[in-house]
Amino acid sequence: MCGICGELGLHGERGSLQSVSAMLPALERRGPDSQGVEQVGPVAFGHRRLSVIDLSADSNQPMRDAKSNALLVFNGAIYNYKILRRELQEKGHTFSSHGDTEVILKAYAEWGGDCVTHLLGMFAFAIWDVEREYLFVARDRMGIKPFYYAFVGKTFRFASTIQSILAPGGVDTGIDSEGLHHQFTLHAVIPAPTTLLKAVRKLPPASTMIVRLSGKTDTKTYWHLSASRPAEAKTEQEWTEAIEDALMLAVKRRLDIADVPVGVLLSGGLDSSLLVGLLAKSGVTDLQTFSVGFEDAGDEKGSEFEYSDLVVDHFQTKHHKFLVPNTEVLKRLPEAVANMSEPMFGQDAVAFYLLSEQVSKDIKVVQSGQGADEVFAGYFWYSQMHAAKGDTVSRFADHYFDRTHEEYLEMVQAQWQGEDVTSQLVKARLEAPDADEYIDQVLRFDVTTLVVDDPVKRVDNMTMAWGLEARVPFLDHELVELAAQMPPELKMRDDGKYMLKKIARGLIPDGVIDRPKGYFPMPALKYVRGDFLEFMRDILLSPAAKARGLYQANYVEKLLKSPDEYFTKLNGSKLWHLALVEYWLQMNVDNA
Repeated sequence: MCGICGELGLHGERGSLQSVSAMLPALERRGPDSQGVEQVGPVAFGHRRLSVIDLSADSNQPMRDAKSNALLVFNGAIYNYKILRRELQEKGHTFSSHGDTEVILKAYAEWGGDCVTHLLGMFAFAIWDVEREYLFVARDRMGIKPFYYAFVGKTFRFASTIQSILAPGGVDTGIDSEGLHHQFTLHAVIPAPTTLLKAVRKLPPASTMIVRLSGKTDTKTYWHLSASRPAEAKTEQEWTEAIEDALMLAVKRRLDIADVPVGVLLSGGLDSSLLVGLLAKSGVTDLQTFSVGFEDAGDEKGSEFEYSDLVVDHFQTKHHKFLVPNTEVLKRLPEAVANMSEPMFGQDAVAFYLLSEQVSKDIKVVQSGQGADEVFAGYFWYSQMHAAKGDTVSRFADHYFDRTHEEYLEMVQAQWQGEDVTSQLVKARLEAPDADEYIDQVLRFDVTTLVVDDPVKRVDNMTMAWGLEARVPFLDHELVELAAQMPPELKMRDDGKYMLKKIARGLIPDGVIDRPKGYFPMPALKYVRGDFLEFMRDILLSPAAKARGLYQANYVEKLLKSPDEYFTKLNGSKLWHLALVEYWLQMNVDNA
């Protein structure tokens, strides 16, 4: 797990090592163990390393292939790299290291751009192909690892974060109106390739792109998720056994390829508790688990320790529990926002940031339960959408959109008003082929799009801010493929995640399985009062905010006057949304 960056010169120019050197400090926290830079012809690469597999200098990057002279920078983990290594050795390839980085180089030498179809794991990488004189870049199927890019003058610049892209300067930081609409409608999800900034794009999940010296690009999607029933029907028991086997394999894959210990982020919910149970079932002993909680706000609890404690007592894990006071949340909020590659509304972004700080003192790799709700229908709005009547978009929007288009027009100033681009995008994604039922369309859209730029990005950013690698077994693409074919009733029964509850029964405590669905609680950013309200008021009424002119003054004043009256359908604070976007721009763009 690392941070990558680079610059390709176009139209006869050369990428600049000076630019790369300017980009690397923004990636230091993603890769605290070592740094490397290298230039070959028109390309300059930079890399910050978090040493997890093959801890020796042999796996340092940028890495060059001795035979083809191709140069690679890579972020992620390839879970089948040992199998691929043996296969490539049988084909005549030789290796000088023992990690997964060199396996990618040899796989590219053997299969070219099709190498990505052989890789199981999370990855974002760039290869300078010396022979073909183009840059080949790729992102994993589920979009777990980020890849941002921008054309800046006569260069193509890329990095793991937007902050790194902006660091050398020269990037147009104007707001993308389409990205802004998505940001405030889809709960901070801006689907690739769009971002909040006009000049910065991101490679979509399951995609590769070739960048030629002329500046021409060729993007290809190499994986599609089908949500149709299999040709041969399965009984409920057959589905149960198949899902359990696939989940156990996903957990073991993410355990077996690390030269450092692997722990679990234990929230107290079903998903992370099940991971602990499966790891224990696979024979892991002395497992380290980590939980975080916050102060209560009114009737809303700020921790789920009562449930995580059940799991800890049952499996006798080596547990670390952290309780964070609200004063610490507000004090540390600027740090968390500074480490968001894009603005993230989810309250648990700050929670993950503070938890990861503590976890990173003891361990480098953790497994986390993100993706289970999207893959196995765990959220309350799925049943609402399933039961709703109406057209494709309204059934979704009425239970998910943070704002109607009419409210969005009331919120933003005239220069940002336009068409309802989010509804257009949602309609196209939902109605794409290979989904049998409406809820199949919804779950596929969530797994391939929404999860990428909400919980997955949040976990990647906040853990990597402390040099902590998070692995997400529920987003193993083979498990996702299998679950997408499962009849919806086997996911949605029993208030959702029926199949996971069935697998968990007898393995983890019943009290965790039968508890009400919880959400990572952080009440202070939902019920905005006191110092938090004044903090947001200062941001939204600041000279920078007024000069930027995103929001209409009447709308801002309405939310500041009565923040507890304005929540989204997903129970988020609309005031927090406005303040967070403006604050992110002030911290990460205005100061770039």
